[in-house]
Amino acid sequence: MKKRIALMNPPELVRQSNWRDRYETKVAQWLTPWDGEEPIDVGFIGVPLSKTSISVSAASMTPNALRELFPTVTTYSIDYDIDLTALRARDLGDVQMHPTDLYRCHANIEQALTNVYEALPDLLPIIAGGDHSITCPSVKAFKRRFAGKVGIVQIDAHMDVRNLEDGGPTNGTPIRGLLESGTVEGKHIAQVGIHSFANSKAYREYAVSQGITQFTARQVAREGIEPLIYKAMEIAGSGTDAIYVTVDMDVLDQAFGPGVPAMVPAGMTSWQLLDAVYLLGQNPKVKGFDVVCIDPLQDPRRATVRTALHVILTFMAGVMTRKQ
Repeated sequence: MKKRIALMNPPELVRQSNWRDRYETKVAQWLTPWDGEEPIDVGFIGVPLSKTSISVSAASMTPNALRELFPTVTTYSIDYDIDLTALRARDLGDVQMHPTDLYRCHANIEQALTNVYEALPDLLPIIAGGDHSITCPSVKAFKRRFAGKVGIVQIDAHMDVRNLEDGGPTNGTPIRGLLESGTVEGKHIAQVGIHSFANSKAYREYAVSQGITQFTARQVAREGIEPLIYKAMEIAGSGTDAIYVTVDMDVLDQAFGPGVPAMVPAGMTSWQLLDAVYLLGQNPKVKGFDVVCIDPLQDPRRATVRTALHVILTFMAGVMTRKQ
């Protein structure tokens, strides 16, 4: 009997190419909908929520925007000489959203992911938002899965520690929500790419008081991404059972990420972000991954969506290296 995971809808969009080269595999031919029975290593999970975004955003469209591009890219990385087809990966579909009740949407995310982990206990989730508010309920389910301490590596221009009194849970509060709920300790959180003129002094002081380690976009430019990612993994992995990686695409310089609601100049380059997620993918403690905050309606020629897809695939190339 096929498994049906409660609060998960089948993929809304399934793309296939009308033409096929026998010597080439497209992502659309590999990352196909899960049949409810076969064992899998990696699951693509959409979380189409953007009503919790402070900025006007159509980030709820991102899971399908990524699926639209599945036929346009292959499974082979020439940089690492890795073909992803050795990984058993499937599209698990999308978490059910309520049309008006945002608290219920967050509850659905937490429960749906809990259900996924119970049904597929060895799964590595690749979660596509949605805005950054989805990370708080996602990490709550992630922690319950491991029944221990978890760490976070956050790649982001923003600290996401806004107070919850002024607007409730939004894309600016996921880290605050995790701290105040006792889900994650600040000493186990490393933020990479934090940007000037995108945060406040009060929230910097709050983050420091909670023990969060922050590496700025300027540090990335001056010191290089690799040493900072190694430091971030050490912080998130010290004394924890698993690491969750969250990537907000607004960490990119506006030239590389034009389709995000909160663009910044002098952000990270595409290569810096790809190198970061490849290193994170190699770490055996990294057992959860999300990418958030793209607005496909503001994204010229799907440029930012395309970069996010490469971020996902490069992370999985790192996972392949780990398995090999």
